[in-house]
Amino acid sequence: MPTSKDAFETTYPCEFYTAEELLDPDLMYTVPEIARLLQGLEPDAEIDDGAEAVLVDWAIPWIMQNADELVIGEPLEENGPGYYGLAVEDGDRT
Repeated sequence: MPTSKDAFETTYPCEFYTAEELLDPDLMYTVPEIARLLQGLEPDAEIDDGAEAVLVDWAIPWIMQNADELVIGEPLEENGPGYYGLAVEDGDRT
């Protein structure tokens, strides 16, 4: 259910890193790894499942917003996660 803004003591601007600021151009990342990076954590940081679910909720819209700056890699194994990486000028985009 929506909540009145009056319920919050403080609100903050909704600012995110750009894809170029966040991702190493030589690496590919899973959604949970991107979620950690958005929070200033290392991609392999250990966090509990509940915290990860919240972080992934933030990462998915970020990925969608930055889709023009990203490339996608299919899972490396059956039923594995997909990967996202920074599109670079040397022909990553098809």
